[in-house]
Amino acid sequence: MNQEYREAAQIVLSRLNKVILGKEELTKEVFAAFLAGGHVLLEDIPGVGKTTLALAFSKLLGLKWKRVQFTPDVLPSDLTGFSIYQKDIQKFVYQPGAVFCNLLLADEINRTSPKTQSALLEVMEEKQVTVEKITRKVPSPFFVIATQNPFGTAGTQMLPFAQLDRFMISTSMGYPDMQNEILLAKGVQNGGRTDNLTAMLNADAFLKMQQDVEQVYIHDHIYSYIVRLVTATRENPYIEIGVSPRGTISLVKIARANAWLNGNDFVSPSDVSSQFLPVALHRIQLNVKARIDGVDKRDVLNDILKRIEAPALRGKNR
Repeated sequence: MNQEYREAAQIVLSRLNKVILGKEELTKEVFAAFLAGGHVLLEDIPGVGKTTLALAFSKLLGLKWKRVQFTPDVLPSDLTGFSIYQKDIQKFVYQPGAVFCNLLLADEINRTSPKTQSALLEVMEEKQVTVEKITRKVPSPFFVIATQNPFGTAGTQMLPFAQLDRFMISTSMGYPDMQNEILLAKGVQNGGRTDNLTAMLNADAFLKMQQDVEQVYIHDHIYSYIVRLVTATRENPYIEIGVSPRGTISLVKIARANAWLNGNDFVSPSDVSSQFLPVALHRIQLNVKARIDGVDKRDVLNDILKRIEAPALRGKNR
């Protein structure tokens, strides 16, 4: 493992946490998802700092970023690009869409049409777009932070489960606590919170950091533990739709990234259990029995974590 990359990652998190106050667990979670090559879904009310989070990450990692405010009139071509005829050269010229960046903030993705949602989710999966029979790769790395507002959903198009499955994790920023909101209020006169951020990495260095994460060792007992957790979601009496195989892969990847951020060269059971809810929450659907009994998703998933015994590993080769 490259110690220089790990030190750089900790510096990124430290500087990020001076901008996103009191959200250390969230910033680490999102960073782990990026290191694992995944996309992030935030279900949050407006004004809690989602744009600041995306901008801070893009600046510190030296990435190009764009933001799309989704509304019903946003078209797929706004994301994927389109060709326009230029009279002076007498031919059509391709105009890249918003997805040609490293980090895309898809704000209120549930407020646009299913057709536009699908255009975005296709590039999330395949890292490419096809316009007029020509396929173009988006820059690498490529991440999406998409947001959904849980309130005021009249006239919105919520993402179907098949599309939600393309997000590695779902989480929420939530309100800051009193102490950090006071600090936030005191800093208003100091201008934008991200103005003084400078790049700690660049796209090439981040790709090498991802390659370093992929070297983290996973014992067969850990793989078994992951699959047993996922299988339990498919057999639970309160769950109608359980975690998909894509969810299994996501849990493997982000557990590895979490271990790397913790300074370890192997995945422990706690790396898996700590990532189980962010990976599984948006991938399960509860049944009528759960609603009647007043059980929510977190209750069910936490119960699964309690019932599925974690392996006791004494060393990475045992």
